[in-house]
Amino acid sequence: MVERLSLNKKGEKLSLSRKTEKSPLNEKMAQIKKDRILYLLIAPTLIYFFIFRLWPILNMKLAFYDYKAVGPWKFVGLKYFQLIFKSPSIKVILTNTLIISFMKYVLLFPFVVLFAILLAELRSTIFRKYVQIVSFLPHFLSWVVIAGIWISFLSPSNGGVNQILNIFNMPSVSFMTDKGSIRWVLLFSEAWRSIGWDSIIYYAAIISISPSIYEAAKIDGANRLNIIKYIILPALVIPMVTMFILNLGFFLNAGFDQVLNFTNDAVNSKIDILDTYIYRIGVINGQYSLGTAVGFVKGVVGVFLVLTTHFISKKLTGKGVW
Repeated sequence: MVERLSLNKKGEKLSLSRKTEKSPLNEKMAQIKKDRILYLLIAPTLIYFFIFRLWPILNMKLAFYDYKAVGPWKFVGLKYFQLIFKSPSIKVILTNTLIISFMKYVLLFPFVVLFAILLAELRSTIFRKYVQIVSFLPHFLSWVVIAGIWISFLSPSNGGVNQILNIFNMPSVSFMTDKGSIRWVLLFSEAWRSIGWDSIIYYAAIISISPSIYEAAKIDGANRLNIIKYIILPALVIPMVTMFILNLGFFLNAGFDQVLNFTNDAVNSKIDILDTYIYRIGVINGQYSLGTAVGFVKGVVGVFLVLTTHFISKKLTGKGVW
């Protein structure tokens, strides 16, 4: 509380005013009240993340208990983790997960950056917008729709790919039931769906480069390859490192929706991953504690990969997630 006393020339008191200083907490509450409409708009998203992201983390303790629908849970320690690593099928499932994740997050990664560079190099604005729309649209399709498109496209009887092969007198191939092809089908369908959308962050980094830098490079005699090598690629280092580290956190998430829609008995042994294993033992077979234990291991490995890659990147390049 601050008091302010006003005096006239003769020293007589004229007025006494008081000024109340607001505390930081009161100012914050006043700002929240002022922006209450914005908080109401974001409330559904916060509720969604609390129910489907935060609450499951709090209930990961189920991995250490015997689940019972009625009655108290019994603590069993590491029982279900021992079952996981003793399972004869876990080695095959883990191998499938690592291979498919490597193909999606490592092999596909450079092509996303290359697509963004090629998109920025297009001179025609109309054609660039057309390419952007065509490449972004598949991202908004569900894997059910995408699987239907690709199954039809790769059909051995009337699929477009096999019709082209037949033109060159090559035999038809049943890609969806061929163990040697199915992982590549997953890779190419993932690229078709996400390469345009994932390139947005890199394209935004490219167009944010000051035009004066390009002008200076042209004055110095730099061609387009030199500009890409010495101007564009250095500008993409930070977003590339950040996205690569974040992607590693999902390295054991090889794509449940995609695999579930593309799998069949003929190729299941090649694309059965941890997520489909959790779905099978947890949801279908009702072994909730075992399924939670597998999910717990996935989460721990994901956090470990993110932290390890972050600190290695910090030490080598000085850049990381934070």
